[in-house]
Amino acid sequence: MSFSPGPSGPNGGTSIQEQRERWERKRSRTARELVQTEQRYCQQLELVTTYFVEILKAKGTLKQDMREGIFSSIKAIHSVNQSLLVHLENGYFGRGFDQMCPHLHHYNTYVDNIYNGRRVLGIQLKKNKAFRRFKKLQEARPEFNNHKLEDLLQLPVQRIDQYKHFLQDLAANTSPDNPEFQQLSRAVTAVDEVSQRIQNNRRCHENHLQLCRVQKLLKGRKTKVSAAGRWYIREGWLKVVPRKGVDATPKMFFLFSDMLLQAKRCSPLQFTNRDKFAGQRAFPLQDCAVEKVFGHTRSQGGLLSVTFPKAKLLLMSCNQEDLNDWYQSLSSAIGKLQPQQTVVHQRDELCRRPLRSVADDHNTPSGSRKRNVVSSETNEHAQKPPVEWMGSAPKRMKQCDAPEHSAEESTSSCVIL
Repeated sequence: MSFSPGPSGPNGGTSIQEQRERWERKRSRTARELVQTEQRYCQQLELVTTYFVEILKAKGTLKQDMREGIFSSIKAIHSVNQSLLVHLENGYFGRGFDQMCPHLHHYNTYVDNIYNGRRVLGIQLKKNKAFRRFKKLQEARPEFNNHKLEDLLQLPVQRIDQYKHFLQDLAANTSPDNPEFQQLSRAVTAVDEVSQRIQNNRRCHENHLQLCRVQKLLKGRKTKVSAAGRWYIREGWLKVVPRKGVDATPKMFFLFSDMLLQAKRCSPLQFTNRDKFAGQRAFPLQDCAVEKVFGHTRSQGGLLSVTFPKAKLLLMSCNQEDLNDWYQSLSSAIGKLQPQQTVVHQRDELCRRPLRSVADDHNTPSGSRKRNVVSSETNEHAQKPPVEWMGSAPKRMKQCDAPEHSAEESTSSCVIL
């Protein structure tokens, strides 16, 4: 929101005063809602810490590593928010959040563990009969108001997003001259970092679930889908066009950030694997190229030519929209894997040669002049673009298969200084 006053009428001061009153009304409404929701939030955190964390610790129903796996830093979060609530109830919003921000690492710890905590809770509910009965008795208390433990454990993650909106509204309706404005602005930045962390964790978790789902779709364990840094992009049926005159066969393709996996449907006669796929080939996307053969037209469907270092695929689809989506997905994945090529010039080329007089040329011996001519030819060869001199390689060696040389042996202009 802009704090510059709009065009004023005959009484300019009245318009400015009305604008300030509107800001104050919006700020008061946001502040009142923030305090009310914070009170409720602290009460719910207290239910978890009192009726679960503390009692479980006293009874020994769960081991310490299991308790920490489920509840993580929720007790520390409860302590931090109790202090925040005192400031909010007294009207010190900027000061309260300013003192809370250094303790946001407790929220970082909690959001990083949220999916693991959900997994540990599910395992204990399945295997630990005493804990399952304890959880049911605690949730039956009237204080819980029919809330489940699983719902209460999600509250810190949800509260971060609420803080983000509350703080933005408070800062937007606070005058920059107010001492709280800077405090609220810093709090907006700090909370936004935690919110971004939550979103990144959510994307990583969803990607992990997709990789696990694809792994379960594949027969056997020969084809490994889960790998560090690998992201699922999409999947679908495409027809593989053979080089010889044979009918195109439909195959299932799974596209990841670093490879394209080709699979076929298992035989329906295999009862245990009839709904699964058998992995056939995995094509790495590094040094890969994709282009439309005639899929760029408005005709129905088209072809994609995908060239790998050791293979080439012609993929066909009768759906133009699906083909375009495959092309965009492949191009984007390949583009992210391409290294940025940087040309580094030789040090000798950057140095200015000393000027010599004509008399020096006449005094130069013939043998020395001959060596200079050879050296000049060598320099001209080194200064040629890489495409030109790579073309002079033996015919049996392709440009992409040429071995790498050290900086001393290479005649390329890309030399490490």
